[in-house]
Amino acid sequence: MKKTIALLLSLVMAVGLFVGCSGADEELTDEEIAANVADLIDAIYVQTRTDDTDAQCTAAKEAWDALTDAQKELVEGENASPDYFGLDTGDASLDDPLNADDIGENEILVVSFGTSYNDSRVADIKGIEDALQAAYPDWSVRRAFTAQIIINHVQARDGECIDNMEQALERAVANGVKNLIVQPTHLMHGAEYDEMVETIEAYSASFESVQIAEPLLGEVGSDATVINEDKAAVAQILVEAAVADAGYDSLEAAAEAGVAFVFMGHGTAHTAKVTYSQMQTQMETLGYSNVFIGTVEGEPEETEVNAVIAAVQEAGYTAVILRPLMVVAGDHANNDMAGSEEDSWLSIFEASGCFTSVTCQIAGLGRLEGIQALYVAHTAAVME
Repeated sequence: MKKTIALLLSLVMAVGLFVGCSGADEELTDEEIAANVADLIDAIYVQTRTDDTDAQCTAAKEAWDALTDAQKELVEGENASPDYFGLDTGDASLDDPLNADDIGENEILVVSFGTSYNDSRVADIKGIEDALQAAYPDWSVRRAFTAQIIINHVQARDGECIDNMEQALERAVANGVKNLIVQPTHLMHGAEYDEMVETIEAYSASFESVQIAEPLLGEVGSDATVINEDKAAVAQILVEAAVADAGYDSLEAAAEAGVAFVFMGHGTAHTAKVTYSQMQTQMETLGYSNVFIGTVEGEPEETEVNAVIAAVQEAGYTAVILRPLMVVAGDHANNDMAGSEEDSWLSIFEASGCFTSVTCQIAGLGRLEGIQALYVAHTAAVME
């Protein structure tokens, strides 16, 4: 405790909140004060939690709150910016971190990468968690995020404490959970999924039974031709939602109007990247000729933004609607897809000069009832 208090005091003093100066008589400039706050933000923009993390989150927020509006605009660091605390992403009080004790013997741990976008977290992640709790009222649903960077961001900015994987599993052990089901909200069996499994295995001896349910798109398969019922269901649910949000009676009607839908996933260097190619195969198998799959990372190669633009243009479509192929409509959807910067997909599609209009739908998969039902079914499959 003494170490934590000492750290907090030293961090706060670093930004001059107690004496307002860097020496006995030398006052800090606005730039120096802002730089000190940027350092505090960069210190919590890390993937490893330590004994000092809570104090660091508090210090960063208190230092930010002490800045003038002009000073806040000057906050820039390796990862720090005015948006870290200043961007309005919705009301965090509408969320539930699901970190309560009194779990009981049966727990469903819902594991997500996470997002600092409050509205999206409530609609997409909490939406899935609530659906699982409603489906299985005799089980206690709890949450874990795998991105400590996001956990720190939400804690520092909004005062909401979300368990990471180790904290959630330690909580389960301390509460005497006997039967643990882990339901990942991940899209596929990728790197995040593998890391999650590795963490769970280290705790497996602490429970009588541990079951890990399938991610959204099910098994990966060996090549781009391999599709399954999960991929078909997700494709149908996603396309139906996108068409309805665009105001068309059907996908065919959109195609007749020259409109193509481009669904942007994250992409990965993991072998699971073939999943995106499989989703393109799935769209074609369903007869969705005006639907295209892309990825932010451009892996696999055919999902890179310029390759997708070429494919849409070659197919003869003159208007494009962009929508995330992601469980959560967070930073990637709002910035990489729909952002105003020149490297966003919206900007790149517009700059190509190939299309009469390019619009965006910012909505995660997790908020769709059909997708929530798939997660419920995946949990049921390992509960039996």
